[in-house]
Amino acid sequence: MKKVSFAEFGGPDVLQLTTAEEPHAGPGQIRVAVRAAGVNPADWRVREGQVLKAHPVVLPAGVGLDAAGVVDEIGEGVAGVAVGDRVFGEGADTYAEFAVLTAWAVMPEGLSFEEAAGYPSVVETALRVIREVGVRPGQTLLVSGASGGVGSAVLQIARERGIAVIGTAGAPNQDYLRSLGALATTYGDGWVERVRRLGRVDAALDLAGSGVIRELVELTGDPQKVISIADLTAPELGVRFSGVAGSVPQALAEAAALIARGKLHIPVEKAYTLAEAAAAHTDSQAGHTRGRRVMVV
Repeated sequence: MKKVSFAEFGGPDVLQLTTAEEPHAGPGQIRVAVRAAGVNPADWRVREGQVLKAHPVVLPAGVGLDAAGVVDEIGEGVAGVAVGDRVFGEGADTYAEFAVLTAWAVMPEGLSFEEAAGYPSVVETALRVIREVGVRPGQTLLVSGASGGVGSAVLQIARERGIAVIGTAGAPNQDYLRSLGALATTYGDGWVERVRRLGRVDAALDLAGSGVIRELVELTGDPQKVISIADLTAPELGVRFSGVAGSVPQALAEAAALIARGKLHIPVEKAYTLAEAAAAHTDSQAGHTRGRRVMVV
């Protein structure tokens, strides 16, 4: 089968489209014929060797966590899913024609494979950081770097729970944030005062790692009311860095329910072929995403 892999840590150019043996589902796992795979910041952080403690890598290694596809192999002990089902979920080495998933849910009706591949990791992360930051209905959550996949999910899930949201993003994405129910403003010089003019901030999330931790603490008045998923230096200022996934099956079930009810939609900004994996990583690292980037198999 075709599979994207890398034999050394480095920039996007280390990614190669290779021929590899097909994986097989072990106990508690399923295998899917991949139709699309999500492109996440975690993918290029693994490729660069940034997170070896959390994600040990044996080279050569594959790439990718999220996928949507058709079940074609079911491991021992798995129930509630059948060969031929359309599913989305998390696994390993998903930039490939076949991948093994360890958590999954049946895709809601009307959802394309490309859209579905963009949900698993970002929805799990969104649900986790909303829970960890402790924001409650009636309060206001500030989201720094709000237009990407996680931000798009956070804004919609928070609004569904009765939490007001303020989002920061680049000028081209202001209307997009407003379409998701957020009060929006740009980052850059004077952004703290612009946020203050929009209202009180009870809690804040750093999703972009753009060096704003100190300002988020200033706006909330308490480092315990700030969570980062992108700035590894956040703990130096007393802010928690959230990098350990919670219950992925539960998150996928909640995502499927929200999508089915029309309460969650994350657009696909751009799709790439497996041969374009390096370009996908280059674009992902550049940021300024509106929604999700995915690989189409």
